[in-house]
Amino acid sequence: MDAKKTPLYDVHTASGGKMVEFGGYCLPVQYETGVIREHMAVRTACGLFDVSHMGEILVEGAGAVRYLNRLLTNDYTVMRVGQARYSPMCREDGGTVDDLIVYKIQDDRYFVVVNASNKDKDFAWMKERETEDALVTDVSDQYAQIALQGPKAETILRRLTDRIPEKNYTALFDGRVGEIPCILSRTGYTGEDGFEIYLAPEKAADMWALLMETGKEDGLIPCGLGARDTLRLEASMPLYGHELSDTITPLEAGLTAFVKLEKPDFIGREALLAHATPERRRVGLKVVSRGIVREHQEVYLDGQPVGVTTSGTHCPYLGGAYAMALVRADIPAQGARVEVDVRGRRLEAETIALPFYKRNR
Repeated sequence: MDAKKTPLYDVHTASGGKMVEFGGYCLPVQYETGVIREHMAVRTACGLFDVSHMGEILVEGAGAVRYLNRLLTNDYTVMRVGQARYSPMCREDGGTVDDLIVYKIQDDRYFVVVNASNKDKDFAWMKERETEDALVTDVSDQYAQIALQGPKAETILRRLTDRIPEKNYTALFDGRVGEIPCILSRTGYTGEDGFEIYLAPEKAADMWALLMETGKEDGLIPCGLGARDTLRLEASMPLYGHELSDTITPLEAGLTAFVKLEKPDFIGREALLAHATPERRRVGLKVVSRGIVREHQEVYLDGQPVGVTTSGTHCPYLGGAYAMALVRADIPAQGARVEVDVRGRRLEAETIALPFYKRNR
């Protein structure tokens, strides 16, 4: 396998992780426990994920905010130190380069986390648009990343530190878990409360062992890419290459809240304004027939093609098959009876509200 190894590769193989290539890295798709048990652990207790494949980019300089506001669809004008903010990053034609999270370290310094498979593309895109007063640096090799996710995450973490981010989408840049320095962020990609921990690669195995030992009594188990995907789909979170892409705009993907068209200028604004009422939109599907819907499958209404699925699977916690799809904008977001072509067999489904799953806060 030519893929890069994360600092936790040996930990995964020693723990029975089934390794696959993803985003240029060798990562566990599941452990011997299996995807369903891992998924349910995150919904009911806690799971631990290696997400060291994600990319990290620094934006520094007096013009950093101006640069980010030009580059991204969201607004970074007013942001507190330690706050995190999600945003799509668009092309001139409104298509999506990637979606990412920006953290404010200080007034002229920002930490940007991008998707693994897009890291090199994103960095090149950002670097080409660099200005004299906003310098862009790829610092991905300086960080490993571990995600502690689930309703018991805070309980586990509080045994190891008395300083945690209290609010969602906030971070401590001088965090410490046990004796290990880290960036501690209250974020995640599972639909649950949880934390993402950025730290020196050489400390990753120690952090993993510390968290696993501390969380043992709370049912903490290691989780792989399989559960990460079923969890994010059950929580209806978009995945780049599926619900977002070079040819899918954030408005079509239902991310209007993160597109500030009132900003005077950002890359893709004119194209998005010209299609402010998109001709297609993302909807949720609950599969009524027996069977599972996957991505890239045609959706029909009254025998006519109206769109295509972008992601689909069996959702363990909800106990059924669900999918997301891009369909004609006139298709009702709830209550429309449609069919999905699964290898020549039409499965019945119904459009339902997103997200499929939302935790009790």
